[in-house]
Amino acid sequence: MLSSNDGLVVIPTYNEKENIEAIIRKVMSLEKLFHVLVVDDSSPDGTAKIVRSLQEDYPDRVYLLERKEKSGLGTAYIHGFKYALEKGYEYIFEMDADFSHNPEDLIRLHAACVKEGYDMSIGSRYVTGVNVVNWPIERVLMSYFASTYVRFITGMSIRDSTAGFKCYNRKVLETIDLDKIKFVGYAFQIEMKFTAWKYGFKIKEVPIIFTDRTKGESKMSGGIFYEAVIGVIKMKIDSFFKKYIRRVKVI
Repeated sequence: MLSSNDGLVVIPTYNEKENIEAIIRKVMSLEKLFHVLVVDDSSPDGTAKIVRSLQEDYPDRVYLLERKEKSGLGTAYIHGFKYALEKGYEYIFEMDADFSHNPEDLIRLHAACVKEGYDMSIGSRYVTGVNVVNWPIERVLMSYFASTYVRFITGMSIRDSTAGFKCYNRKVLETIDLDKIKFVGYAFQIEMKFTAWKYGFKIKEVPIIFTDRTKGESKMSGGIFYEAVIGVIKMKIDSFFKKYIRRVKVI
């Protein structure tokens, strides 16, 4: 079993009432003891109310942070990361609420860091081909070639650079200056991987099967994709003028 402050799963939500109870109960049922932090952007559909009711069933394992407005995926995760670091968690996970990420794969992501010694693990759709279910072909192609484009521009070998299913060792998040992460949408996932890679952290892609949501509405938009395309070039240029030196934590 995990220790009480070993693993925290951060799940950002906005109008996820159809999924949030099932996803939390599934994480709670895993053989390893994970905690869950839901970061909700004042969902008008009552998502936060459902989470509060689940806190009664899982005291000291389910947590909720409510924000006043919808402020972007990236800032939601950063909010969750800061909470995790403050509370002393050793491994911090990103996961969607809609079951596109299989909660059982949390155990494999955790094992890649704990047992294999990686600093960061990524639930990858593309490391062993294209493992995507229920996406229209145009969206599969957009996602796949977006990752190809990112590899070309940045020089990273990561095959699924836009993946949002990850495990971080806390030292990665302590090293990255979270207040200087610029992107809030699709490009947030790229920027976090690129920054960790530039700092020299060991990263492993763990093959997963990604299944598109069956309930609720996707938050993807053309503007988010545009941010990634243009943002990657700017991110790469900016990196030429930055020194990536790990800060040593003094105990």
